[in-house]
Amino acid sequence: MPLRSPLILDLDGGVLPLPQAQTLALPQWHDPLRFACSNATLDRFAAEVLAPLPAQLGTVMLGSGDFHHLSLPLLRRMRAQEPFQLVVLDNHPDNMRFPFGMHCGSWVNAASKLPQISHIHVLGITSSDIGLGHAWENHWRPLIGGRLTYWCMDVDVGWGHRLGMGHAFRRFEHPEALVAAFAAEQAKSPQPTYLSIDKDVFAEDVARSNWDQGRFQLEHALVVIEALRAGGLVGSDITGEVSLANYQSRFKRWLSSLDGQPDISADDLPVWQARHQQVNRELLAAMASVPTAC
Repeated sequence: MPLRSPLILDLDGGVLPLPQAQTLALPQWHDPLRFACSNATLDRFAAEVLAPLPAQLGTVMLGSGDFHHLSLPLLRRMRAQEPFQLVVLDNHPDNMRFPFGMHCGSWVNAASKLPQISHIHVLGITSSDIGLGHAWENHWRPLIGGRLTYWCMDVDVGWGHRLGMGHAFRRFEHPEALVAAFAAEQAKSPQPTYLSIDKDVFAEDVARSNWDQGRFQLEHALVVIEALRAGGLVGSDITGEVSLANYQSRFKRWLSSLDGQPDISADDLPVWQARHQQVNRELLAAMASVPTAC
C-alpha cells in the first residue's frame, strides 16, 4: 500500500499547496529551529509537535533546507521499526561537526547512532565539505565504522582513501553513473528505506535553493526512488524549499554568514517557489508509487 497523504510542517511558508496534503501551521517554531538549535529545543519540538502525530506518516515536507535537521526527530520516532537504511539525496554530507547543538548540516552523524538504521547513503554530494580542506570537520566515526557512505562527484576525496576510509567514498564523474551504480547495488540487496530529499542536490535549472547546489536532474532522483521499490519505504521527507529567513538572532545571522548563504530577492521568490511546487508534485507522485515496507 502507498504511504499516507503528505504532511506539511509549515515553519516558513516555503511549501506551496500540494494535492491531498495536510498542513500544520508552526510559525512559532521558525526562529527556534531554523538553521540550528539546541538539543533541548529539538527534543521539545519532538515532544510537543511530533509525538501527538500518528505513528505512520506520509512524506513530511520540512520547508527550507535550513530545517533538514528535523529529519532526525522523525527518525527517532521509529525506534520500534525493523532495521532500515537511510537514503539521503543532498549536495552536502550533513555529517559536519557542530558544537552548539544540532545543525541542518550535522544531523546525519546523530542518525548514524540510531540502532534502527542499518546504513546511511548520502547521494549527490558535490560540496567541498567532503574535500581535503574540510576533512577534519566531518565526523569520521560513521565513515570508518561502515555506517555511512558518501556518493559524490567533482570533489577530491583522496584523503579518505589515505586514511583507510576508502570504502565510505564512492566517487563518480556524472550523475548518471552514480544513480546507476546505486540502483545496481539496491537490486542486489533490497532493503526497507527512509528517504530524505534535500532539493539542493538538484542543479539550479531544476529548482533554486539558498545553498550551493549539485548536479542532479529530476530524472536522477526518480531513478533512485524507483531503485527503492523492491525494499519499500518506511518513511520519507522533503526539504530544500526557498523562503526568507529574517533571523532575529544575531548568532544565527553570524552562522548563516559563515556558510555563505545568499539573500533571496523578494521578486524572485514567487517564481522559485512555484518551480519547487512542481518538483514536489513529481517527487511525491513517484514516492507514492513505491510500496510501504512491511
